[in-house]
This record gives sequence, structure tokens and C-alpha cells, in this order.
Amino acid sequence: MASEVQTRPMTADELFDLPDDGFHRHELVRGELITMPPPGAQHGGIAATVVELLAPHVRKQRLGKVLGESGFRLETGPDTVRGPDAAFIARERVPADGLPEKYWPGAPDLAVEVVSPSDTYDDVHEKALDWLAFGARLVWVIAPRRRTVAVYRSPDDIVVLSADATLDAGDVIPGWSARVAELFE
Repeated sequence: MASEVQTRPMTADELFDLPDDGFHRHELVRGELITMPPPGAQHGGIAATVVELLAPHVRKQRLGKVLGESGFRLETGPDTVRGPDAAFIARERVPADGLPEKYWPGAPDLAVEVVSPSDTYDDVHEKALDWLAFGARLVWVIAPRRRTVAVYRSPDDIVVLSADATLDAGDVIPGWSARVAELFE
């Protein structure tokens, strides 16, 4: 008689407590552990540039918090935890005692995804739509190979900007803008 292995969905707390293997990145989608290879240097450089470009303006204007790759708990029972490459949370949403030690509860106001060589554009597009569905007000999908940024304001309002265009964050991060080409320098 063959025995069946009972599997149960992983929780956000179990994901948080996973030992760091120094190599893989993990997300949780409806209780299922998703393991991804670490991003390449180009990917990491672009993500860092986004943080470097946003953070001084956000800090000076006291608009909120800019985060590098951090986990966001998007749903519970079963749990979904996603980690954008960069994110922004508006000041009025940040508790007076600061950011939580574990995952942020809910979506960021801005989620930034950098397309990796191991990603398909369809998968990243679906992830961007998920960010919006869970409450993000703005999503940027940065495509290094194409040197473009797809700006998602809603499922029906998606604009693709080329390297010579100016990227802004509208009312999500008022007063901030940069040339798209700066992300790839």
C-alpha cells in the first residue's frame, strides 16, 4: 500500500524563518513556496539605481519609505508573500514606531520589478497585475534588454516608456522624475 504525503500550505512566518541558503530567493504564492535563482549583476545594479534615485527625494520631502528587496504579505489563508526589487510606502501608511521586522502587511504604493533573464515577460506582466490587484497604486516593470519601463497605473492603463522618455511617479511620489536611460547607466 502506497502512503500519501500530506502537504499543507506554507505560512508567511515559516517563509520568514527559512534559513538563508545564501543563494536562492523565495516567495510564497497561496502557500506554495516559489524558489528563484539569485538575480544577476545587471538586475541588482538597476534595482539599486532605482533606490538611489528615489530615496533622496522621498527622504527630503518626507514622503515615506523606499525599500530595497523586501517581503510584502499580500494575502493570508493561504499566505502570499512577494518581494519586489524596490518599493515605496507612503508616509501616512508607515507606523510611528517604524517598519515591521517581518513582512509589510499589504502591497506597497509603488512596486518595482526588474525583468531577469530567467523571467518571461508574461510572468512579470501577471505579477504587475497582481501588485495592482492587491492594492499597489503604481507598478514599474523595468526591462533591461529592451531598455524600457512599463508603467502600470491600472490593468487598463499601461504605458511603455523608451530610454529617451522621462519616468515619473505621479501623485504616488509627487515631484520625482528621472530619464529612463538613467536606470540603465
